[in-house]
Amino acid sequence: MVMVVRRRKKSRKLRGRTRSMGWGRIGQHRGSGARGGFGAAGMHKHMWTWVVKYAPTWFGKHGFNRPPELVAQPREINVGELDELVDKLLREGLAREENGKIVVNLAELGYNTLLGKGKVSRPLRVIVPRATEKAIEKIKAAGGEVVILGEGEEGA
Repeated sequence: MVMVVRRRKKSRKLRGRTRSMGWGRIGQHRGSGARGGFGAAGMHKHMWTWVVKYAPTWFGKHGFNRPPELVAQPREINVGELDELVDKLLREGLAREENGKIVVNLAELGYNTLLGKGKVSRPLRVIVPRATEKAIEKIKAAGGEVVILGEGEEGA
């Protein structure tokens, strides 16, 4: 049987195997007083060196966090992804066909930006709050159009 090598000693604090193990009077490391308080007690007092080394940002103010409901989350979709989704959207009634173009209202679907990655294979009429120049260019090249909400005529 091969013995496993113990890299660290069982207890590196035990020195000399005496009754107090190098801590002086018997009671010096015995009671809860050795703990230095509960929780974060003493962080500005006797644990200050620990705070400086391990938690330097423990104290003080550190900027301002806006409430998450006020921060607009970007919901983006590429023209290539949209082109792949169109059939599914038509089946589910989330898009409709008008004058030979498929009308997709991305604002109602929860998207706020149309990006230009991918290919467009059919004429689409996309209603969206924001769109990149490349996305608009690709939609127009396929015979479609992009309606930017707030600028154009439609709200729904």
